Amino acid sequence: MNKFSVLVIKFFDMMLQQKIMNAFIGKVVRKDLAFLVKGGLPVPTYVLEYLLGQYCACDDEAAIEEGLAKVRQVIQNNYVHRADSEAIKGKIREQGRHRIIDKVTVTLNEKADEYQAHFANLGLTSVPIGTQYVTDNPKLLSGNGVWCIVTIGYISGEDIKVRWEIQTLKPVQISNVDVQDYIDKRKNFTTEEWLDFIMHTVGLNPEALNRREKFITLARLLPHVENNFNFMELGPKGTGKSHVFQELSPYGVLVSGGDVTSPRLFVRMSGNKEILGLVGYWDVVAWDEFEQQKGRAVDAVLIDTMQNYLANKSFNRGKGTHEASASMCFVGNTKHTIPYMLKNSHLFESIPTSFIKGAFLDRIHLYNPGWEIKMLKKDSFSKGYGLITDYIAAILHNLRNKDLTALLKDYAKFDGSLSERDHLAIRKTFSGMVKLIYPDGNMTDEEAFELIDFAAEGRKRVKDQLYIVDETFKAELAKFKYVREKDGLEINVETLEKVSNALIIPENIPQGNTATSKMNDSDVMLLQDGVATPRQEEPSSERQPRKRFIPLQEKNLFFRLGQTGVTYQSLFADYLKDATEITIEDPYIRASWQVKNLMEFLTMLIDTRDVDDLKVHLVTSEDEDKIPDLIDKLDDIKDDMIGYGIEFDYKFREFHDRCIKTDNGWVISMGRGLDIYEKYSPYSVAAARPDKRKCKEFMVTFTKDNQG
Repeated sequence: MNKFSVLVIKFFDMMLQQKIMNAFIGKVVRKDLAFLVKGGLPVPTYVLEYLLGQYCACDDEAAIEEGLAKVRQVIQNNYVHRADSEAIKGKIREQGRHRIIDKVTVTLNEKADEYQAHFANLGLTSVPIGTQYVTDNPKLLSGNGVWCIVTIGYISGEDIKVRWEIQTLKPVQISNVDVQDYIDKRKNFTTEEWLDFIMHTVGLNPEALNRREKFITLARLLPHVENNFNFMELGPKGTGKSHVFQELSPYGVLVSGGDVTSPRLFVRMSGNKEILGLVGYWDVVAWDEFEQQKGRAVDAVLIDTMQNYLANKSFNRGKGTHEASASMCFVGNTKHTIPYMLKNSHLFESIPTSFIKGAFLDRIHLYNPGWEIKMLKKDSFSKGYGLITDYIAAILHNLRNKDLTALLKDYAKFDGSLSERDHLAIRKTFSGMVKLIYPDGNMTDEEAFELIDFAAEGRKRVKDQLYIVDETFKAELAKFKYVREKDGLEINVETLEKVSNALIIPENIPQGNTATSKMNDSDVMLLQDGVATPRQEEPSSERQPRKRFIPLQEKNLFFRLGQTGVTYQSLFADYLKDATEITIEDPYIRASWQVKNLMEFLTMLIDTRDVDDLKVHLVTSEDEDKIPDLIDKLDDIKDDMIGYGIEFDYKFREFHDRCIKTDNGWVISMGRGLDIYEKYSPYSVAAARPDKRKCKEFMVTFTKDNQG
């Protein structure tokens, strides 16, 4: 990226930051501040931002520094370190009372007929707590604890049964928010600005993410905004999969997958009394490290109860049937690369074996492709302003009451081969994404279809793997396609990993609309209902490979953001092999990477055809600031090409359309010209292997001018 591009990005980010401050004054905080005060404290971000929101919700540097000093003082004086617990107890005794920040869990002591509080770091147990505190904050009873600001008093004297008393208790969360005000503020932002705003809010730098990666990151919020949303994300370590479940919201709880039991999750018995588990108190229950671990068995009762809950929002335990609205999330690490899993196993291979069965997996609404998110590094985190975590958590909590699943029917009608679970999954994902990106409901048709495609892909990823792990699902293959209500266009939906790895999909995977067939570089890619998919192999009784002649056709190809396996050779070689003159019209051959693209295109010609006496003409636009340097580079290319038999020349003129023309009549129109790849590191395999690069979203049209 050149210096000008960097400056443009910084300028627009500054404008966005100002918009954020103006629209949500008093509700935003600079997202790097929490890291400055957290240190090694095992405190969720929402706890720290709760404090930062009281002292640092502004853009005045002096006020921020003063606020940071106050927050550090509060943490120093009030946060309880386990190592200092006895010293804090002594301070409470000497002073008579002291305010602390600690994680509090409450249980009911039936014998004493009272509620009792337990402090995680302070180490106090069985401290009586007023019934009203528990009534106002039922999650205190969930068994997982709630971060609170508590004033604890000490009672001196003789014959005192309990010396500790809770004088005040306030959970660290906003009590109420104006949801309509939040929705109304959406109109101040474009869609791209709003996406970047939410990225800042969850603590990530939007400049480090493309649009699809932002959608994948947003999808992690779906369980927070949709009731009973069944979510799974598997991917490499260090990509932030569990971050939003651990740090974002006081309405969600992250538990280790190995520590989950049926009583803890659903209901446990205390004598004759039923005590609800985690699903009864939290909006989101996320299983972290949801992967196979040696020596760890999974309770069959847990799986059966889980299956029923995921499907019906209810569970049968104890004396009766209970209902809950908690979303279930399963987050874990993959063991192998995507190509390996597609070729040798399936995308569920790393989860516990007991869960790899159709009845359970069919209940997953969205399988989020965590492998598409880059490992988080220093520049991955936001240093700009975003909503105070506690505020956005409260907004998402309130938006759960809004059901937009019926909205999808206004835009699309899906194929009848989809099951009701397929339909429900797509509708719920679509509803949640609308609430996250377009909470005011103001979106274009194309923006709505973008969400529909994402929702359908997330469910298709589940269904494709079901065909592998459970043979019975092959009896009724689902066609993931829909008709747009506005214009009648039929759209096929495919997962990106299948489009990018079509060469390695095993032949026993269901074909047609349910899987991608094998593809050779020489095969023709056809645009079928909006998605570039490989040409289907003709059936043959001969098992030996044979080379087929495929006539060149006029066609349109659409390539998705993040798609891999696309090269200049696979796109153009067949159409350029018989030309003696090739004209490249691309106004944006300026920056160093754009010149590099041109050089790679010429190298492709040398590698794929006879180039003796080949003429290649470049037509590009002038840029006064870059013209001297560009001429030097193009002259170097011209001199180099002479040695290979290519007569290369160039000229400048003003224009906008980008295409490649041949003297035998082919016109290849390209929306992005040769600039089809996302930014990649020069120290990566992608630098040497174009097929490993991620693509930008683009379209290519091949037409034949018979007069040419």
